Amino acid sequence: MRILVLGGFGLIGSEICRALLRADHEVVSLSRTPKEAAKLLPQVEWFTGDMRRMLDPGEWMHLLDDVDAVVNAASALQDGLMADLEAVHHLSVKACLDACVERGILRFVQISSTGAEPNAPTAFMRTKAVGDDVVMDSSIEWVVLRPGLVLAPSAYSGTALLRMLAGFPYIQPLVMADRRIQTIHIDELTEAALMAVEGRIPAHADIDLVEAESHTFEELVVGMRNWLGFSPAWKTFRFSTRTSNLLTSIANGLGRLGWRSPMRTTALQVLEGHVNGDPTLWHSISGRYCRSYEETLAMMPSTTQERWFSRLALLLPVLVATLSLFWILTGVLTLFDMQWAAQNLADSGATVLQVQFLLASAALIDIALGIAILVRRLAHQACMAMVIMTVIYLCTASLLVPALWMDPAGALIKAVPAMMLALVTRALLGSR
Repeated sequence: MRILVLGGFGLIGSEICRALLRADHEVVSLSRTPKEAAKLLPQVEWFTGDMRRMLDPGEWMHLLDDVDAVVNAASALQDGLMADLEAVHHLSVKACLDACVERGILRFVQISSTGAEPNAPTAFMRTKAVGDDVVMDSSIEWVVLRPGLVLAPSAYSGTALLRMLAGFPYIQPLVMADRRIQTIHIDELTEAALMAVEGRIPAHADIDLVEAESHTFEELVVGMRNWLGFSPAWKTFRFSTRTSNLLTSIANGLGRLGWRSPMRTTALQVLEGHVNGDPTLWHSISGRYCRSYEETLAMMPSTTQERWFSRLALLLPVLVATLSLFWILTGVLTLFDMQWAAQNLADSGATVLQVQFLLASAALIDIALGIAILVRRLAHQACMAMVIMTVIYLCTASLLVPALWMDPAGALIKAVPAMMLALVTRALLGSR
């Protein structure tokens, strides 16, 4: 079969693509960055597409050539620079369904979420519910799968939050510690999607994919901490609602700059509303329940990579903030005390005007880079620009005032670790 997977470059979508490929199906998908997607999944036929703008059935026709079924794993957590919930969860899905009906495609598998209801507290869940209704009101043979908290080797959103909280050394901060959650391993979700595509799940089935028992969020974090091999926390801090709201406000602000923090309002509100479902229907169809949280952790290897992610994910915002402050303050201090800064170049042979122009230009570049790294889509390039500018500064200073290398304050020597910090941050900025 030839299957179109929406959201094939995402956490769930990419795993569904792999499961379909292992079952010898042909997979096509779309991405805003198809070249990057092809590096991750070269066996998939990638098309350029942005579901936020594919709101007319005609824009889907070329993707549906010879397609037998569609799996919709596309999702956006919260409105922002790169996300439009109404467009991704509802309008584009309706356009795709209309195109499927016109092309005679009979099967559509919708990956939704437990708690997706019209009166849900979050726009994420409400728009998901509207998209689900569009699917279930269509004439196509549909199956809706509603996973709980998805656990996977890759970390994103809720699973990233679990790993990050578990990674705190010595202490254990917690938000919404008493909220009850049911989990599912990604392999069980992809198996269900494969069964639905192949017609092994009855049409018009609306299935919760969750383990039989629920756990408190605190139990999940403690279990994750043990799984990662970290020592038990000396002290646990359970944040109040006010503190949680402050943290989410900061995360929301960063979200407007493109940073997809797992501490954003929607992620926490989804957890706050409890992530629960009824596994009865899945048990009646498959003859089994989803693995428990403990069983899932037992079958997943906890390696050095997992421990690195847990700790480095905590450090990334600190690294970005440090670089931003360093470059902005360097530029501002140079502009505000040009005379002091110019003293270091007094013996270079350049005129006062040339020195001032050189310093002012460098200061403005420094400030611009310090601001640019705060914008997620510019951060990767900003880190590289910081490295290049540092090399230029070091080479220029070595030619004009080589004595600075012997400065007791280490004016040039300190630039080297700052450059390495930019390189490390750049390496951590990969999102896939």
